[in-house]
Amino acid sequence: MKKLNDLLVRIPEIQARAKQRTEREPLPGKPLPKNVVQLPLWPEPVRAVPNGFLRSALFGAIGKGKRRYMQGELVAAVDGVEIRYTGQRLDQGDLDVWESVLHAVRLQELGGQCRVTSYAFLKLMGKTDTGSNRATLQTRIERLRANALTVKQGRYSYIGGLIAGAAKDEDTQEWVIELDAKMRPLFAADQFTQIEWAVRHALNGQPLAQWLHGFYATHAKPFPMKVETLLSLSGSENTEPRSSRQKLRKALDALTDASATYGEGFGYDIRGDLVHVQKRASGPQRRHLAKLASKPRKPRG
Repeated sequence: MKKLNDLLVRIPEIQARAKQRTEREPLPGKPLPKNVVQLPLWPEPVRAVPNGFLRSALFGAIGKGKRRYMQGELVAAVDGVEIRYTGQRLDQGDLDVWESVLHAVRLQELGGQCRVTSYAFLKLMGKTDTGSNRATLQTRIERLRANALTVKQGRYSYIGGLIAGAAKDEDTQEWVIELDAKMRPLFAADQFTQIEWAVRHALNGQPLAQWLHGFYATHAKPFPMKVETLLSLSGSENTEPRSSRQKLRKALDALTDASATYGEGFGYDIRGDLVHVQKRASGPQRRHLAKLASKPRKPRG
């Protein structure tokens, strides 16, 4: 409860810092002509991901080691989201790479060829340009290409892969990446969330904390959730109740600290089997809440 109270006291300071950061970071460019399919434009300090991917175990909170292969399996997800996946299990490191691909592609036509060097990719992820990191980058791009998924999110469905195609010039280390333009509806105005990259990057090496950051970023006003439900949605492979509960608390503590460092309000309290979270909604989320509040409520029968 103390963490929640501390957060409430700091909300004015957090809001002021967030506003200053937003004002310093204009959008990166102008939209392309209307007849060109393009991802939404978002500022440099954030990364955008479809809500269904963040509210599911598609990019799981799993550790290093051998990946299980999934064949058309239903991925754990919140109500309203359905994902069937074929391929090696994906983790939070794979999500870092996919977010970086989206971040580069957003400035040009979706479905076209996006050219970016290994150095630029690694820089986007806050990593140094080393042989080891280049090899890991290639492994993750191969994994993102060698999969298939069916996503039902809201009124839209998408059947395809996370990356439509990829090629690399071994001499210049330039990648040519293509995404499927048909995934654009997954980025409709109310279907994706902007993730604060600084917070996510600060949680590097803590997959459960990173997953929780993405999950709660999609909620303007989080509702209490059971510990076991959160762990299931995260794709956690820890089956020992006491140990998994301790790891969840540790991950929430890390998320609270990282959020405070970068002016993104977050606090939590675990009461019994329920996790209660208090956070500062983003600008779009606050507008969404205001819109809901302004709608007349239907009388209950």
